[in-house]
Amino acid sequence: MKFVDEAVIRVEAGDGGNGIVSFRREKYVPRGGPDGGDGGDGGNVYVKADTNLNTLVDYRFTKFHKAERGENGGSADCTGARGEDKVLLLPVGTRITDVATGEVIGDLRHEGDVLCVARGGRHGFGNTHFKSATNQAPRQKTNGTKGERRQLKLEMLLVSDVGLVGLPNAGKSTFVRAVSAAKPKVADYPFTTLVPSLGVVKTSQGRSFVIEDIPGLIEGASEGAGLGHRFLKHLERCRVLVHLVDVHPIDESDPVDNVNIIENEIKQYAHELYNKPRWLVANKVDLGTEEEAKETLLKIIASMEVKPERTFIISGLNKTGVNELIFALQDLVDEVKQQELQQDIKPKAEDFVWTEPEVITRDDDEDDFDEDEGPEFIYKG
Repeated sequence: MKFVDEAVIRVEAGDGGNGIVSFRREKYVPRGGPDGGDGGDGGNVYVKADTNLNTLVDYRFTKFHKAERGENGGSADCTGARGEDKVLLLPVGTRITDVATGEVIGDLRHEGDVLCVARGGRHGFGNTHFKSATNQAPRQKTNGTKGERRQLKLEMLLVSDVGLVGLPNAGKSTFVRAVSAAKPKVADYPFTTLVPSLGVVKTSQGRSFVIEDIPGLIEGASEGAGLGHRFLKHLERCRVLVHLVDVHPIDESDPVDNVNIIENEIKQYAHELYNKPRWLVANKVDLGTEEEAKETLLKIIASMEVKPERTFIISGLNKTGVNELIFALQDLVDEVKQQELQQDIKPKAEDFVWTEPEVITRDDDEDDFDEDEGPEFIYKG
């Protein structure tokens, strides 16, 4: 299946049903009085996280989604049926943004998370609602309000614990293959993967973490060069960045310059990502000596603005030092997860405010009403 991590869709909640003007007219029932029922509320549009999905490809082709309209009220005080809600299933990790305002409406970070992205219109009142001692034959009603309409940008951000960054051919795919069951492409010639890949690293019974291989960045990626910064967003939810550097580049480039290229691209993309905890890992030590790798690491650290919290020397090919690295990562991931559980962060609720409904008075010779008339619907996010 094609990897699609962005889509723009339009959603419309259902309009509220109109109230009606009606009077009870039965034989032997004098002065039956008003019996016009209220309309039904319009359906809402929801998005829900589903672990069975891993792409937004369906929303590339189906761009319009609408909930049902509430039914109009009926005579004999019958209330119109409520419109059916529309539920859109999205991959876990999807971020929803209002295109018009740029506001991030919410994130679906866990299985089963549900978010209302468009509220249905409120029902209109029938003339029964206006009955009083001084107004025994009311000819007033209100129409339902319009449902909310929005254009939304969907961005699927991969949910992983550890994010790998580095230049093409730094050995990221080889490392992922060495520590997990994932099989990203590797070869003995220079190339870079085109899409992110995830792998589950199992360190012991009941303990594991998810590692993410981001396609190799190049200089100018934050401005759109190469694959650009399209996949950098997937690192936003990583708990730690692992910067993999080839200490023996095949093109004989300077590892110090190579590290600074990646660091600068991350900084240009987002300061929040730039300030994430990061570990520096010297890879391909099998092509030289450990002393040479240590010397290179010291030069790299001296040139870095944000110092790495920890450093490691490994060989993804023959797995030298790999176990020490993954067990250290597991301890860090467990610690961060425990801190997040203690914080118990809850998403903010949305507030919706309704204006007073406009009262419509029916004339004796009036048969129909304009269904588009009605009070204004105001959303305050």
